[in-house]
Amino acid sequence: MIRFSLRIPEDLHERVIARAATDRRSLNSEILHLIEVALNAAGADAGSSGGDPTPPAPLHGEPESSPT
Repeated sequence: MIRFSLRIPEDLHERVIARAATDRRSLNSEILHLIEVALNAAGADAGSSGGDPTPPAPLHGEPESSPT
C-alpha cells in the first residue's frame, strides 16, 4: 500500500467521518470505497456511446430537488 497525505476541507472531513460511521467502516476504508465507486462510475460513463451531457449525481448528500 502507498501512503500519502491529503488535505481536505474540514466540512468534507466531517461528512466522510459521518458516512464511515453509518457504513460501519474506518475512515480509510470509507475513502477507499468512495474512490472505487467513483472510478467505477467514471469507467462506466466513459464506455457508453453518445454520452449523456448531464453531470453525474453526487455520491452522497441529500437528493437535489427540481421545480415541477
